[in-house]
Amino acid sequence: MNNLLITGAAGFIGSNFVHYWFQRHPQDNIIALDALTYAGNKSNLKAHIGQTHFKLIQGSICDQNLLDKLFTEFNVDYLVHFAAESHVDRSIDNPDAFINTNVIGTHNLLESAKKHWLDEGVDDYLFHHVSTDEVYGSLEPTDPAFTEGSSYAPNSPYAASKAASDHLVRAYHRTYGLKVTTSNCSNNYGPFQFPEKLIPLCLLNILNGKSLPIYGKGTQVRDWLYVDDHCRGIELILRDGKVGETYNIGGNNEWRNIEVVQFMC
Repeated sequence: MNNLLITGAAGFIGSNFVHYWFQRHPQDNIIALDALTYAGNKSNLKAHIGQTHFKLIQGSICDQNLLDKLFTEFNVDYLVHFAAESHVDRSIDNPDAFINTNVIGTHNLLESAKKHWLDEGVDDYLFHHVSTDEVYGSLEPTDPAFTEGSSYAPNSPYAASKAASDHLVRAYHRTYGLKVTTSNCSNNYGPFQFPEKLIPLCLLNILNGKSLPIYGKGTQVRDWLYVDDHCRGIELILRDGKVGETYNIGGNNEWRNIEVVQFMC
């Protein structure tokens, strides 16, 4: 039996991971931490609330005392870190929130992990950090796909804040020996996605007869990854991943934005 602390667990990908994990590992305990802001919805987890192996905690990864308490009280041995501000447009309007959550919050988690695992001599644990392919910047239509060896070139405050968090995770492994893994995923879609993202936003607008928000001519190319496939990739990393490694998780499923919208229509 494992004790998993999942941050951002009431959000889109986090809640899907909770469902995915319980389907395959019903004996494990999940401590679900979420600030329950605009993108985190308690109802995403209603199927598990009240169950013996599940505990939902409302709180922020910026609260160091809370993180220390959770590590101690629940004897955490796996941390899966989804919690993040994640919308490019919001990062342009309010970059402070992205620095606080994505950088300071991740640093707080690393400090708690170091204190309760390394400093106390725990050996069997893993800190898994969930990141994004946005840290690599953008590609021209003829460019090859990103790899784990691609240079970082973030182009927005969101991407820069996630890049910074990636570097912090790497630094805690290299400097202190903390057991970490990182995954950088492409664009996810699926159940419980907040409707500011392209697919749910356009679907809702189509159903309600509203105009469809497409940037420019919609020629931007994105790789689309179904959220359960992302969860499966993380499970493989937790089970078989090499400590200190970064893994890119993509769908091999590139579409221009205009093609996605036309398909939904």
